[in-house]
Amino acid sequence: MLINYTEKELDLCARLMRSEALSEGDLGMLMVGNVIVNRVLADCMTFSNLRTITDVIYQKNQFSGINSSLFYSSSTTKEKSLAKRVLKGEYYHPATNSLWFYAPGNNTACKSTWYDQNFSGRYKSHCFYEPDPGICKDLH
Repeated sequence: MLINYTEKELDLCARLMRSEALSEGDLGMLMVGNVIVNRVLADCMTFSNLRTITDVIYQKNQFSGINSSLFYSSSTTKEKSLAKRVLKGEYYHPATNSLWFYAPGNNTACKSTWYDQNFSGRYKSHCFYEPDPGICKDLH
């Protein structure tokens, strides 16, 4: 297990993955899960006092998915299975070391930086960003 979590946190992670990236399919949801896990591990920047999945998901002004109706229904067995995969350490580029993502909209290019961090890649509608080397401890 990469990080400790409760059953409630497994459900929270699965629900946020769904609400942020359902239209991106399983791989998109897994990448959102990577960002969630990375923020628990990061111990740097605005993530320095976050130690649990719950802390990360409910950090103020971070995930718009917590305002979605998709976040407020129970996760499915499949969604929990996807969440378990990232919580146990599966990673997918470009989210491997990413701490941020956003969706700029269709036919809109990703910004070269987001929160002053470099673009690491795009998957479907999501742009991913990772900290510069030396800013945070290596995530993986």
